[in-house]
Amino acid sequence: MEPMDIVGKSKEDVSLPKATMCKIIKEMLPAEVRVARDTQDLLVECCVEFINLISSESNEVCSREEKKTIAPEHVLKALEVLGFGDYIEEVYTAYEQHKLETLDSPKGGKMITLEMTEEQAVAEQQRMFAEARARMNNGSNPLKEETNLNQSLDC
Repeated sequence: MEPMDIVGKSKEDVSLPKATMCKIIKEMLPAEVRVARDTQDLLVECCVEFINLISSESNEVCSREEKKTIAPEHVLKALEVLGFGDYIEEVYTAYEQHKLETLDSPKGGKMITLEMTEEQAVAEQQRMFAEARARMNNGSNPLKEETNLNQSLDC
């Protein structure tokens, strides 16, 4: 029988999209650095474990406040409790940016009538990745000017 780390799911059922994680790993490292497949898998597992840790502690914070729904404030408190207080400001900034970006989404109340082509969507995604990288690196890496839309996601 599989160990149950998350309610109702075995460890193998919970993961992150490997292609996306591979892309993030590649983008964070210098071009000449290669990452072995088993190292990529280990990094993905570490990310999943980190998310589980934050989720669990956020749930504890939520329970202590006798709430039934985990709120962003619970996640921020969990980061502090777990010793990740240095990240709170960055996480809060990312959360505020996310709120602004989702105001125009169908769930946010306003319907977007403009449709994007697949190429436009890929270009927009690349732009958002570049902005996130720049924020994560405190602006030390300028946004890449050229985007290869046909770039392979293979690490």
